[in-house]
Amino acid sequence: MNQDFIEIVNARVNNLKNVSVQIPKGKITIFTGVSGSGKSSIVFDTIAQEAGRQLNETYSSFIRTFLPRYSRPEADEIRNLATAIVIDQKRLGGNARSTLGTVTDINSLLRLLFSRFAEPHIGYSNAYSFNDPSGMCLECEGIGRSITLNVEAALDMDKSLNEGAILLPAFAPGTWQWKTYGESGFFDNDKKIKDFSEEELDKLLFAEPQKVTVTYQESDINATYEGLAVRFMRQNVKTDRVTSSKGADKLSKFTTTGRCPVCKGKRYNEKVLSSKMMGYSIYDMTVLQLDELIHVLQRLDNPVAKPIVDGLVERLRNLVEIGLGYMDLTRETATLSGGESQRVKMVKHLSSSLTGLMYIFDEPSTGLHPRDVYRLNELLVKLRDRGNTVLVVEHDPDVIQVADYIIDVGPKAGSGGGKIMYSGSYEGLLTSGTLTGEYLTRHEELNANPRPVSEFYESKRSSLHNLKNVSLSVPKGVFTVITGVAGSGKSTLVNQVFAHDFPEAIRIDQSAVNGNIRSNPATYSDIMGSIRKAFADANDVSAGLFSFNSEGGCEACNGTGSIELNMSFMDKVEIECSECNGNRFKQEVLQYEYKGKNIVAVMEMTIAEAEDFFEAKDIRTKLKGLELVGLGYLTLGQPLSTLSGGECQRLKLGKELNKKGNIYILDEPTTGLHMSDVSNILNIINELVEKGNTVIVIEHNLDVIRKSDWIIDLGPDGGSGGGEMIYEGPPEGILTCERSVTAKYL
Repeated sequence: MNQDFIEIVNARVNNLKNVSVQIPKGKITIFTGVSGSGKSSIVFDTIAQEAGRQLNETYSSFIRTFLPRYSRPEADEIRNLATAIVIDQKRLGGNARSTLGTVTDINSLLRLLFSRFAEPHIGYSNAYSFNDPSGMCLECEGIGRSITLNVEAALDMDKSLNEGAILLPAFAPGTWQWKTYGESGFFDNDKKIKDFSEEELDKLLFAEPQKVTVTYQESDINATYEGLAVRFMRQNVKTDRVTSSKGADKLSKFTTTGRCPVCKGKRYNEKVLSSKMMGYSIYDMTVLQLDELIHVLQRLDNPVAKPIVDGLVERLRNLVEIGLGYMDLTRETATLSGGESQRVKMVKHLSSSLTGLMYIFDEPSTGLHPRDVYRLNELLVKLRDRGNTVLVVEHDPDVIQVADYIIDVGPKAGSGGGKIMYSGSYEGLLTSGTLTGEYLTRHEELNANPRPVSEFYESKRSSLHNLKNVSLSVPKGVFTVITGVAGSGKSTLVNQVFAHDFPEAIRIDQSAVNGNIRSNPATYSDIMGSIRKAFADANDVSAGLFSFNSEGGCEACNGTGSIELNMSFMDKVEIECSECNGNRFKQEVLQYEYKGKNIVAVMEMTIAEAEDFFEAKDIRTKLKGLELVGLGYLTLGQPLSTLSGGECQRLKLGKELNKKGNIYILDEPTTGLHMSDVSNILNIINELVEKGNTVIVIEHNLDVIRKSDWIIDLGPDGGSGGGEMIYEGPPEGILTCERSVTAKYL
């Protein structure tokens, strides 16, 4: 038995057709092939799944209840596995307390540095943490934001107090609550709020509690006057009462989340902010851009501090080298994109001293400008050179070049895939005649005849994040591409500024489609009702019989297809329902057929097969849309929870194909697409434009950029070096733009 290879014998997971393959250990192996060909089935559902399952079995049954559950993949044998570390594109997420600094452990090293070398000395390293009571701002509890009264919603500036300027419930003129303000003697009750002086407005909203006299039932009563915002917060936010749904509506309507007024969003208390090193507080350091922070730390001339500084600089350098130098440590992890999250996870593993591991990457080039791909390649090589096996699922030609070994899966997607088309070197792939080999050397020509441009949609000027007072002007009715290196401000400008000014714009991103185990392409595309009707009409029975969520569902498993067994003293086990054999329907439903097939056979059809099978025009039109976006290989009944980010995005796109007069924002639609499918996406975009829509695409893929009608390039760099408009105009013009990084790669 050769221990130098991971061996898989006869794998049958998903669409794999008895695949047997050998993968060299200690090398970079890249898996290529069209979307849905079976790459992920080999790498994630077979190799990673079995490695995870075997590792979990080394723990006690008690600990296993807290670990993810892995089932044994369908394969005759899987040999010579190593411990697998999967670095995918799931967003890091996290709550408001989780920042780039906390998740990479850079903050804990900084805290250690400050606790030893900052003046005045205020305590141990925990004293410098915004997640510790000794370091946090007590007003916002270290979150940097606090809930305040939304003044615009609570006051009508064009009215006086007598005219009912206070819009909060129970504050109508003459009511007890209103009298505290109207009879306080502080205001002219007939003066419009917009004419109040700054002092008067401050008194109305933020005055601290004080005694005033008001009349009630013809007698004078002492009452407490406090600013409207102070009162609202005390009664509704700073209270232990459980909020009813009515109260929650009131809260959402009349509150807004703003920067904490005490710490000004810095999260730390005064004591922490007064303790400094080289003139910087810990907040001042975390808010520096990462590449700048390295220079500041290197100026610290103290031999005792050197080990801590070296550790910090190494981690920061790794982040900068992978193309995240434009960020700062205060960036909340919940705001990181999938690609950024993946690169942060990679860097965490670079500081690990474990070897002999198996690192598995899911399209690590996502979100990277062609300029930054070499940085990713260097990282993969570093991991390999430490004695690890690196497996990568990837479509980017520049990443594929770095492979020691390539496994090409195909030939097509879904049931037309699941075979190994080629395995060997990069040079061999180029002459192999496979689809991947052919497309590696092919690229689109620059669009020489872009559509003419006349009218524009223009957003307000913005300096949000790193934008330098820019606005986005998008030509109407054409195909515009927004380009620029990672961190140049594309997402901020399009998804935050432009989408805020044009709320009617339809955003099609890679977030998961809101679906559970019961939703599938047929329910999502709204054809399930028509399918049930076709069966009901053909058999003269109720349409509800053909829904596993209704009267047709198997009673043993409630239409889910599986049953969870609670094994005493052991892990819970999920098994296929023995009543319906996993097909979710009652036995008697299967006797009813439409054109010779029962409902289960129809739900197992691919979208492409179903399009030929059905005659109803509405079913065919909707299925054609899904086939056009390259999802013809999905089955009608496949749970949406099993789709990748790219597939979810294309599913949403397929639903929009027959609409007109809209603005569409597509965020990197080529994610997860094979080079041969990019031309397909371009056809779809052009079809949308031909129907009278405006299409805005954020993209790094050079073929998509070349085929646009209009290019808007941001940069020149990421972070503080970005946020400027470098070029706006037709594709050919960018080639002469000296400052554009994108132009060099086109």
